[in-house]
Amino acid sequence: MDNSTISDPSADTATDACALDNNTDNFGLRIGAIFIILVTSIIGTLIPIAFRQSRVIPRPVFEFAKFFGSGVIIATAFIHLLAPAWGELTSPCLTGTWTEYDWAPAIAMIAVYGIFFAEVAAYRLGTKRLERLGVAYSSHNDDETDAHAHSHQHDPPLGVDTSGPDTPHHVHPSVSGHHHGHGEGPESPQEKSRDLERSDASTINSLPSQAEAAAQLIAVAVLEFGVVLHSIIIGLTLAVSSEFITLFVVIIFHQMFEGLGLGSRLAGLSLPDNYRWTRYAAALLYAICTPIGVAVGLGLRESYNGNGVAANIVSGILDATSAGILLYTGLVELMAHEIILNPRMMKSSTGKLTYVFGCMMLGSGLMALLGRWA
Repeated sequence: MDNSTISDPSADTATDACALDNNTDNFGLRIGAIFIILVTSIIGTLIPIAFRQSRVIPRPVFEFAKFFGSGVIIATAFIHLLAPAWGELTSPCLTGTWTEYDWAPAIAMIAVYGIFFAEVAAYRLGTKRLERLGVAYSSHNDDETDAHAHSHQHDPPLGVDTSGPDTPHHVHPSVSGHHHGHGEGPESPQEKSRDLERSDASTINSLPSQAEAAAQLIAVAVLEFGVVLHSIIIGLTLAVSSEFITLFVVIIFHQMFEGLGLGSRLAGLSLPDNYRWTRYAAALLYAICTPIGVAVGLGLRESYNGNGVAANIVSGILDATSAGILLYTGLVELMAHEIILNPRMMKSSTGKLTYVFGCMMLGSGLMALLGRWA
């Protein structure tokens, strides 16, 4: 009747749950994964940027990539970051304070507030800078609630990159004072409505100042920061995983989809000439992070313990922080700003909104499905 001796192996397993358990099977393929993931990440991120000036690719394709990417980012936050962070910070290897509170959602919440406060501070500082230049910055381009958001300027500002899928037909800078270009009086509601329908402007007004370019980059930089943090952890995990083949295939798709979401945001920026390089720099930074993680994991495979206390704490904190950043970016910057607070989008046809929602749901659905294996 005494089955305790029979269950000793499982007891030993439980005892050694935090021990070093790195797998080195398929070592050659693990090295190859560095270059395969690098190439696929670059392809996913650079495709929207490279074809932003193409007249062959129809605008709906870019819109699909943009909103599909929004769904990918939101699912990444919930499924690929918050859930693993919860598991890491509730690991049986942890003791003391880490076992007395659910730290993963708390850290994610702190990250949300941190990004919110940082963005508010950046907005206020940027607005003051723009006011000194004689321009009133509006975070919502084509917003009818902005009393001065409709000055007509037929020629784009000098030095501004106006090519790409989000190039406005009419630039609408918010100029301080009651100015309506060409000596015209205030626009009628009908004219404003036509402006909204014609405008394909990006979410930030196209102004030829470094302050404006910096304001455009804030939202994308926040997104990039959140994505980059967990990319290195993904690489470390892949390098020593015992389920390498399955995880490898999943990460290839994960990096391509996530890169597509990031690349579509980078492609939509209208930047002065001296800021154009930032698109490619951001794409390259994203592409190299996971391969770097794989390389580091392989180099430290004899000593790196992904099951250990330190690894669980560091990975959990980084994953939870990234989750908070991407939740804020996905829900506020992407869903709220680009749909609910966008008059053009809210006045779109039901069919257009249905298409947008479908793109987002497809992106989230595919990334959530990938979470089944990774």
